[in-house]
Amino acid sequence: MTNIEKRGGVLGVEVRADSDKRTLVGYAAIWNSDTVIGDYFVERIAPGAFTKAIRGDILALVNHDSGRVVGRTKSGTLRLKEDDRGLAVEIDIPDTTDGNDLWKLVERGDISGMSFAFRATKQEWDESGDVPHRTVIEAELYEVTATPIPAYPDTSLAMRSLEKARAEGRAQNALAAKRRIAERKARHEQRIRGIRPSE
Repeated sequence: MTNIEKRGGVLGVEVRADSDKRTLVGYAAIWNSDTVIGDYFVERIAPGAFTKAIRGDILALVNHDSGRVVGRTKSGTLRLKEDDRGLAVEIDIPDTTDGNDLWKLVERGDISGMSFAFRATKQEWDESGDVPHRTVIEAELYEVTATPIPAYPDTSLAMRSLEKARAEGRAQNALAAKRRIAERKARHEQRIRGIRPSE
């Protein structure tokens, strides 16, 4: 039998509400974030560790309890994506006892972290220091979980309004566009003045 490991963290859970659709968003794992596993070793997840795994059927649970399913990739109610920060999660919360309880607990701030169950398929160990360091390079992913007690302290789960999320996205896009325009103007000005950009 393979050894399934569970990890988690606390960075804040966001709630999105759009009419009858409620979505929790956050991060189940943050790349290159160290956490101490018991008294045994320090662990970190390498960027891209779940690239293959997120193509499979993965569950969203409450506190690692397989009897408390609140989302699933196969049904489209759980969406997972790797980005520059880590493993991003979106869960469309069902109108069930577990779903409603979870929504309220996140809203109150009682649950603000996420966890995940995995099996490392590729890892590196560094035992040169006092405490061994393990880097998970690639892993199978079985579930992501909303939890009040995560192992990784910088994961997050939160709720926010869809309109707020859209506004934030528009603001970020506008800032990026302004930055690109300013860079183009600076390059144009340098060409006009015959200034070569420093290398």
